[in-house]
Amino acid sequence: MDFSTQPVLQVNQATIFQGIDPILTNVNFSVEQHEFVFLIGRTGSGKSSLLKTLYADLELRSGSAEVAGFNLEKIKIKEIPFLRRKIGIIFQDFQLFNDRSVAENLAFVMRATGWTDKSKINERMAEVLLLVGLNNASSKMPHQLSGGEQQRVVIARALLNEPSILLADEPTGNLDPDVADGIFKLFQEINKKGTAILMATHNYDLLRKYPYRVLKCENGELQDSQTHDVSYGSTY
Repeated sequence: MDFSTQPVLQVNQATIFQGIDPILTNVNFSVEQHEFVFLIGRTGSGKSSLLKTLYADLELRSGSAEVAGFNLEKIKIKEIPFLRRKIGIIFQDFQLFNDRSVAENLAFVMRATGWTDKSKINERMAEVLLLVGLNNASSKMPHQLSGGEQQRVVIARALLNEPSILLADEPTGNLDPDVADGIFKLFQEINKKGTAILMATHNYDLLRKYPYRVLKCENGELQDSQTHDVSYGSTY
């Protein structure tokens, strides 16, 4: 992992689109290598569209952004898989292959991102599963796991290529509070090892409990708690 002094993510004067409509304008923020940042806002306020733009699922049509050394204004389609090797993406709905074991799910991602040596694939899979507390789950199928365990597999999958930043879209949204708390603590452990995290969440309790920096999507703008008095409540 490259622990340089440059931000791992930098966005300047960007407009974020949802379909043909701009949903966020004049977006400016950066995330440092070590940071943990919450992203909040009502449903439809632009959180997911912003994250999708950052991992190049949506095109950056206006402004500039650099993520993990990749310029999103100029990125070519063939370069997007290389960008996604440098970042980890975590979804609320897991997106695991239900007809494949945990190990097969992880191996699929590794082969798709350039791993070829079987022994190294197995070694890295064992490392990430141990990190997320699932070292005995490699042969299990997703349906044999609880929701919290499935989310841990998703986190393991996101860590396979030692990303410099994790982009997490409501990673605890479908989990019971106690399970969600365990998942959040896992994110904190990952962050303490130097991986930046940008986490979209509706979990107001997390924001009250952990005084991390907050970015808020509201009324077509992105407010930053470093420069604004960002309010939030349980309805978010």
